Amino acid sequence: MNRTEFIIATAIILFVAFCMGWFSYWLIHRFTRVSKSDMGELEKMAQDLHDAEETRDQAITYLQQREDDLTTQLNQSEAELSATMEGLREARHEAEELRAYIERIHQRS
Repeated sequence: MNRTEFIIATAIILFVAFCMGWFSYWLIHRFTRVSKSDMGELEKMAQDLHDAEETRDQAITYLQQREDDLTTQLNQSEAELSATMEGLREARHEAEELRAYIERIHQRS
């Protein structure tokens, strides 16, 4: 093999290597490329996710406020029940005293 044949063989090998590299690059980008429609869909999904998170946060806030309101109402109801029960005890005690007083008056007469 003389010098000219060696240069031509080397050039052919380098050209084939270049072509294989270029084809590999094209093939990889062909399969990994994200199209504009895919990007639009991804952006829409991201926006929908963001909206869903905001809705969830609002629902959690509403439920916490509602729970606080119901807890306050329950505490007030329990306080009113306690006061009512105490008033009922006093009324029963007073009614018992009045019955005893009436019985004593009837027994004297």
